[in-house]
Amino acid sequence: MSQEIAIIGSGFSSLSAACYLAQAGNKVTIYEKNASIGGRARQLKKEGFTFDMGPSWYWMPDVFERFFNDFGKKTSDYYHLIKLSPAYRVYYGINDFVSIADNLEDIISTFESIEKGSGVKLKKFMANAKSNYDIAIKDLVYRPGVSPLELITVETAKKVGEFFSTISRDVKSEFKNQRLIQILEFPVLFLGAKPSDTPSFYSFMNYADFGLGTWHPENGMFDVVKAMESLAKELGVSFEFNANVNKIVVENEKAVALIVNNSRVEADVILSGADYHHSETLLDSEYRMYSEKYWDSRVFAPSSLLFYVGLNRKLDNIAHHALFFDVDFDQHARDIYDDPKWPDNPLFYANFPSVTDPSTAPEGMESAFFLIPLAPGIEDTPSLREKYFDKIIDRFEILTQQKIKNNIIFSESFCKNDFVSDYNSYKGNAYGMANTLMQTAFLRPKLKSKKVGNLYFTGQLTVPGPGVPPALISGKLVSELIKKN
Repeated sequence: MSQEIAIIGSGFSSLSAACYLAQAGNKVTIYEKNASIGGRARQLKKEGFTFDMGPSWYWMPDVFERFFNDFGKKTSDYYHLIKLSPAYRVYYGINDFVSIADNLEDIISTFESIEKGSGVKLKKFMANAKSNYDIAIKDLVYRPGVSPLELITVETAKKVGEFFSTISRDVKSEFKNQRLIQILEFPVLFLGAKPSDTPSFYSFMNYADFGLGTWHPENGMFDVVKAMESLAKELGVSFEFNANVNKIVVENEKAVALIVNNSRVEADVILSGADYHHSETLLDSEYRMYSEKYWDSRVFAPSSLLFYVGLNRKLDNIAHHALFFDVDFDQHARDIYDDPKWPDNPLFYANFPSVTDPSTAPEGMESAFFLIPLAPGIEDTPSLREKYFDKIIDRFEILTQQKIKNNIIFSESFCKNDFVSDYNSYKGNAYGMANTLMQTAFLRPKLKSKKVGNLYFTGQLTVPGPGVPPALISGKLVSELIKKN
């Protein structure tokens, strides 16, 4: 039976759910508070430059392919993928960096050249990481987080010890070189927690990195947003922009309507892909599943200070993706999770899409994206943003041995306050709720409300967790629950 389904937000999880629900014959409308589609994956265009405003890493290509295959499509029907070579660089000092190749064999050789004997250890580590990937990404993450029994399979029974050790412990027990340790700990940062708080089983992220490689949609991550929008429209999904949801209306303990821009919109089912905490504030207090105390007790992924920079010349000594680990990795992690404050010496990430895609910058120029991870809920002021922009640009100039300050045409920033105002993000977090042991699978906020009928949630604060591939999966999981119920 066809139902009228109203979806709040147009991020990846909402777009995914909309496609599955429309495919099942429902009438689906997405209500987006901003003027453009994509949620945190919006696009910024300025003075001939183009930037992905949020996600910039395309990992786990199989998850994207699986999504489009569900509709009889392929990713190549909508966008072209480029495998990056090198996948990324990690900078440790002046023109001192490690390049991560686009294949495991060369990465093993790189490790061996840095630490004798580490090549064999990496090969063994990656074999286990692949096994975990096959269990997790091909099976476990496609379960709705309803019961702890979902985690109990023949395969996970063999891996039970990996849920009670950590990535950090495992890596440090095998590798002694600090650079190699940081490179192996880096991928789990996408899960939003410190490597020392992330279960060993999540080494599947290392297989996503070294095993499957780093890709780039030809015109940026917004290509994926546009592809999902095109698919959704083919399936009959409608979109309403500048549509601010003021309230979720509950009658007889069922969600029956939204108040959008102060007007009532009836619906048989309501699904929120907006920030979960914010979504519950749209309900009267007696209908909320999680208290403010609950949210405050959760471990959230970092917020970020982002800069979108247009440069009037091409740069030297750079790769498409670059990590700057020339300062204390562990201290920056403590500044995010243990004693939240602005880091004195921040790690940072830089992305230069025009290295791969000339259309993102005018001819002879460079588009640059810089990111500093920060504690959620941190103070955010224009003066702090300016101070930290100067910090990282000074370091960038030293580490890559080139002057760029006089080549900056413009710099746009985005930080905690913007995550709150644009995305209603809890404490301005950038990635959602971290995947720690006690915030995994059935221990995460539920896809279906237990207090209100016909009300569902999707996205990075619920199952399966933070990241773009999990968002696609979250949309599928919630659509299956809606169809089942």
